[in-house]
Amino acid sequence: MTAQLSAEAELDPAAIRGISEAEAALRLEREGPNELPGSRSGGIWRIFLGMFRDPIFLLLAVSAFLYFMLGDAQEAGMLAGFVIFIMAITLYQEQRTEHAVEALRDMTSPRALVIRDGRQRRIAGREVVEGDLLLLTEGDRVAADAVLLSCNDLLADESMLTGE
Repeated sequence: MTAQLSAEAELDPAAIRGISEAEAALRLEREGPNELPGSRSGGIWRIFLGMFRDPIFLLLAVSAFLYFMLGDAQEAGMLAGFVIFIMAITLYQEQRTEHAVEALRDMTSPRALVIRDGRQRRIAGREVVEGDLLLLTEGDRVAADAVLLSCNDLLADESMLTGE
């Protein structure tokens, strides 16, 4: 749904109604949040299975198996113990890293000033839906793809998009 604005409404944010809260909630449920897909978090099992692709881990596990096959159970047991210890440390550290990345992602999500039901509201950028009217001021980050309806002295810093 494209917003149709009259010339006087473009300059007066109070005259713009925007979409309703009910419509925004319906669109958010239907289309999902406005965010980039995150890393697949399969939890502890994804981390555990990922360890079996690590060449060093495989080398240690095969070495423990070979010691056992050659009859040196003490060496095999000690090496297997180290492998299990390394696995435990890796699982712990990977889980902590995933939680830290999620916390940082939540802290850095942009906030957006939208007009809904004729009122200005500041919401999380992930709650912006198609049809929302965004109000931007100096220093704001655009929280979603948007169509520019009116502006004065616009300057956009696109360095985050281009990697400069």
